[in-house]
Amino acid sequence: MADKITEIDLRILKLLSKNARLTYRELAEMLGTTRQRVSRRMDRLERNGVIKKYTVIPDYEALGYVHVILGITVKPNVNLDEVIPALVEDDNVKIVQRALGSHNLVVHIVGPKDMRELERIISEVSRKIPGVDKLDITFITDTVKFEVL
Repeated sequence: MADKITEIDLRILKLLSKNARLTYRELAEMLGTTRQRVSRRMDRLERNGVIKKYTVIPDYEALGYVHVILGITVKPNVNLDEVIPALVEDDNVKIVQRALGSHNLVVHIVGPKDMRELERIISEVSRKIPGVDKLDITFITDTVKFEVL
């Protein structure tokens, strides 16, 4: 990003990370500035790709689903750039992240509570990744805190 991130940009992002439905007027009041200034800053943050998306965080349990995270380590000869597009296209895969550390990839799956069906989905997703060296499965039971800034 060519433009420098300012203190007001960070304050806007922090407020929106807690409630993305805040209006420009509400943001301006909270920040002690004008709606026009907030509008200009928001336009710039969106145009420069700092704000990528506005979204919701659903309660999967209330919807009758489970949230599973796959920690995947692939062998050194695997090109992740060739693997990722197939994962991105899978409707059961909700988040795909490159990682450093114990795993090369972190994949979030939302699926049914039916364990046989969930096993099928996890197998289907893992088959899309050649050269899996290690696969760790974590069931998310509750999201206690979710902040992005």
